[in-house]
Amino acid sequence: MAERIEQRLEDRVPELEQLERVGLFTRREIRAVLRKASALEYKIQRRALRKEDFINYIQYEINLLELIKKRRARIGYSFKKDEIENSILHRVHSLFNRATGKWKEDVQLWLSHVAFCKQWNAKHQLSKVFSSMLAIHSNKPALWIMAAKWEMETQLSSESARRLFLRALRFHPECPKLYQEYFRMELMHAEKQRKEKKAFEQAKMDLGEFNYSEEILNGEMARIIYRDAAQKIKGVEFHLAVLSIAKLFDFTQDLQKEILESLQAKYADDPLTWDYMARRELELGSLQSTGHTTKQMKVSEMTQREERCCAVFEEAVRAVPTEDIWKCYITFCLERYNRKTNSEDLKQKRLERTLSVFSKAHESSLLPEALYKQWLQLLLESNLFEKATEVAEAATKRFSLSLETWQMRLQVLIQLKSDEVTQCFEEAVKHVKSKVCGTLPLWTLWVEWSEGTNSKEDTEALYRRSLHATTPAESVTMKEKYLDWTYRNGGYKKVKRVFTSLCENRPFSLDFFRKMIQIEKEQECCKMLHLREYYERALREFGSTDSDLWLDYIKEELSHPQGKPENCGSIHWRAMKMLQGDLVEDFVSKYTLLQTGHL
Repeated sequence: MAERIEQRLEDRVPELEQLERVGLFTRREIRAVLRKASALEYKIQRRALRKEDFINYIQYEINLLELIKKRRARIGYSFKKDEIENSILHRVHSLFNRATGKWKEDVQLWLSHVAFCKQWNAKHQLSKVFSSMLAIHSNKPALWIMAAKWEMETQLSSESARRLFLRALRFHPECPKLYQEYFRMELMHAEKQRKEKKAFEQAKMDLGEFNYSEEILNGEMARIIYRDAAQKIKGVEFHLAVLSIAKLFDFTQDLQKEILESLQAKYADDPLTWDYMARRELELGSLQSTGHTTKQMKVSEMTQREERCCAVFEEAVRAVPTEDIWKCYITFCLERYNRKTNSEDLKQKRLERTLSVFSKAHESSLLPEALYKQWLQLLLESNLFEKATEVAEAATKRFSLSLETWQMRLQVLIQLKSDEVTQCFEEAVKHVKSKVCGTLPLWTLWVEWSEGTNSKEDTEALYRRSLHATTPAESVTMKEKYLDWTYRNGGYKKVKRVFTSLCENRPFSLDFFRKMIQIEKEQECCKMLHLREYYERALREFGSTDSDLWLDYIKEELSHPQGKPENCGSIHWRAMKMLQGDLVEDFVSKYTLLQTGHL
């Protein structure tokens, strides 16, 4: 091993001598490089190889290359690159090859080598890397696409890219993304040939020696790919994806027409098909508009285009009346309404259209639950408060078990300061069963509303009612909120009575006790007797699972004017008995810090 390392270090000598000779590095820096290289070499020559050692070595060599690049720029020296950089580049490739040979499954390692080759323009080496990587990771379509794109865009070799795509499709015959990118590549190749041919024709050159196939120029290869893919890949999404790619090229009108006809024939009832056909009317309008137009003419034209879109959607909801179709229609209307326009008339028409579509979907009982919220927001923004109240009520009738829908209705009524809020809360807790989704959000909203609206007596009665109406787990939160509200509105004596009464019914949270401890400490006459009571109650519930609670109790005895430091020993002994598992060790280490004054 030592001989091999010595040989590899000797191989570095010519490049290091050149670095010193041309003034890029000093003799001291050269010695530092050798020391570091020696240490890195030893690590990658051991029997038990570690991936991190290779990565660190590669990163060091890359940093060295970057430093040389900066030094060259600073002194303006650009010679001897073969003797210096090429030697380092060769070593980095060798390190990457060893690493990827050892850890073949690590895709990130392969991609790092790819990135390095691209950065240093090592085209020949990159071709080999892609070949080796794809032989091992042939199950990853994204890597095939990356390799094919490099061949097409960097190497300008459509033939190599085509071969890669065809090989990839043998491994992944039903991968939509592969077909899409292969389809795109063939159209890019056709476009490139069309431009070449046009340039030659403009230069009046003889095209006899160039073989430009009319079929390729017209995108016939892409059509073959599409037809092959359409037989294997089902779903409207793929057709729409290739259609959007075809639309990027101005010579694909016939191809677009074929894809569109296939889409309508195979997926006539799919909401995405109708959505595309409707939105297409906007583009068709923009293609037809030419010449000088005034602001009023533009508004009128936009209105007509949007009306044509809506006519298609209206046909869709008659032909295929489903929630998904209505969702597409409403989404389109909301998008148009949210678009900025200086025309108040157009804005108003969009609003009226959107509200009308919401109403129609609702009347058909096909408005999805999630869209009621958007409808209500729009009504409230438009100051249509009475209609908003009606819609909210209708939503809770249709989705009577939905917690979110009841919350939505209640928030509308609260916002409008309605007299029906209490009645609505009563209906909500009656319909929404605890076992289904929990009623805690309803009770939280109710008591928060009551705090700002009702008398203290009514709010307290509501808090007490919530403790029995919610599940035991939910009542924990309500106890915390009740305690906090009582202190804010009734003062110390009141909160102490409430705390004592609440302690009669489990379960509790640690924050419930900590809140009471904090309240006691805020009093001018903070009594240690009371603090002990709260800590003891808390420890009965959480003494086996919370080491910090014991430590805080000890700190309190040490720091409080009425504290008894002699109690700390017994508290420590009890903690050691009650705490479970690793918490004992945690407690001991923190207690030691406390004794030494570091905690």
